[in-house]
Amino acid sequence: MSRVGKKPIQIPQGVEVRIDGNVVRVKGPKGNLERRFHPAIKIKMEDGMLRFERPTDLPFHRSLHGTCRAIVANMIKGVTEGFRKELEIQGIGYKAELQGKKLTLTVSKSHPVIYEIRDDVKVEVPAPNRVIVSGIDKEVVGQVAAEIRSIDPPEPYKGKGIRYVDEYVRRKAGKAGAAQG
Repeated sequence: MSRVGKKPIQIPQGVEVRIDGNVVRVKGPKGNLERRFHPAIKIKMEDGMLRFERPTDLPFHRSLHGTCRAIVANMIKGVTEGFRKELEIQGIGYKAELQGKKLTLTVSKSHPVIYEIRDDVKVEVPAPNRVIVSGIDKEVVGQVAAEIRSIDPPEPYKGKGIRYVDEYVRRKAGKAGAAQG
């Protein structure tokens, strides 16, 4: 049995969970989330706990079991605490500016890159070399952060580019013959 899937989820105070067949709606202090799941996984709510059951031990059902439980747990965490990803911009003259719903990035391109921010996430620029993406849906926050990072991913020689704050970029040595003249 899946160790993740068989672990029940405690519903915190102030969070309302509604189950309509295979659709789960979660309402909390930060907002509302809704998700449709595979009909094979049965979601049951009993005395403030959510439990997930699968019909068989087939690999397909086993993979769905833990995944559904993890997604619902992330939905509950999202409406109570929220999620955030921090990005760091490294390079001389590289910077980010926020203008309404547009993030302007001045990076290694010949022109500033303008990224349109979605309505379901919040983007902050506390410093010219730092971008914070936050929201209630973990999937959307991660996707937006990945799209911003993909504009200019970190390169291995000088380390310039956009990276996650906790990301390690393995550096490479330059040309071996460059020092000799």
